[in-house]
Amino acid sequence: MTQEAAAPAAPVAHIASIGTALPGDPVDNATLAKVLGVNEEWIEVFIGTKTRHFARDLATGEVRWSLADLCASAARKALDADGVDAADIDFILLGTATPDTLMPATVNNVADQLGLDQVPTFQLQSGCAGAVQALSVAQTMIASGQYRTGLVIGGDVCSKHLDVQRDLSGAAPSDLVNFVLFGDGAGAAVLTAEPVGQRVAVRHVLNRFTGLGRKAGQVIEWFGLADRYDDRQALTEDYKAIEEGVPVMAVEILWELLGELDWDADDLDYLLPPQLSGRMTRKITEELGVPTAREISCVADTGNNGNALPFLQIAGLLEEMKAGEKALAVAVESSKWIKAGFALEKI
Repeated sequence: MTQEAAAPAAPVAHIASIGTALPGDPVDNATLAKVLGVNEEWIEVFIGTKTRHFARDLATGEVRWSLADLCASAARKALDADGVDAADIDFILLGTATPDTLMPATVNNVADQLGLDQVPTFQLQSGCAGAVQALSVAQTMIASGQYRTGLVIGGDVCSKHLDVQRDLSGAAPSDLVNFVLFGDGAGAAVLTAEPVGQRVAVRHVLNRFTGLGRKAGQVIEWFGLADRYDDRQALTEDYKAIEEGVPVMAVEILWELLGELDWDADDLDYLLPPQLSGRMTRKITEELGVPTAREISCVADTGNNGNALPFLQIAGLLEEMKAGEKALAVAVESSKWIKAGFALEKI
């Protein structure tokens, strides 16, 4: 009796390279506090972020970089680092919460800047989980065998919602916190079917909506001509709900990912925790309780630039990661409570 041949393993997506883009010079707390008219110590103690980058001039409000500009810059760096010719790209995916315009989709302007044509483009509008969602879709596309090489991008320009010219003396805490919490930036990864370049396998991606019946922790408004003079805040945070909910969700994500992979916590060489702020990241890392894994964080220096953060963390990870080592990333989107994360292994 002959044995049946084993089915071939599905293709695994690999991160071949990473590129990042941060606009302008870092803005420290002293500079930001002076512009906003708030206490510098309050920023350092309550937020715990030291610097951030803005795509617009803090003094004049002049826009110097669009989201498309930042995403294209990060993508070029990723392509140059891997040596992949732009003509080899089979698809482009962008995850963002702050597109430049509702139409055209920002991803198409990025493709235009990169000189790419005749390729599928996709844009996922989501908060901090958008980059992970894009990674998940890219992994599925490559695993299908139909695509070999893709460009996955995440980025946000949060400063477009923050008017530093207005009087903030009477601003609500849910409004004021956004002026010191967020920054702008972008990141990009070249994903391939074969292990080339950095040779980092994407072992698993988690992405699940868990917000049924739960009040949103963050809301970003879009104003059209009919309601642009509405007195609603453009961006609001329920910071207390986020502070209470995110650490709990982060622990759940960690153990769910480990269970799916059949990994033990001691197997992890690196941990990429959620990047809300410097203070919150420290708190969440303590809650995760994986002291043997080295933490890879960047938010204290970059500010919370949304969907750029996972790629900024991966960029830091690749500077240290060696063959055989494992890393696990945890991300939480508090706008409507999405659990997300991914696992990487250097081949």
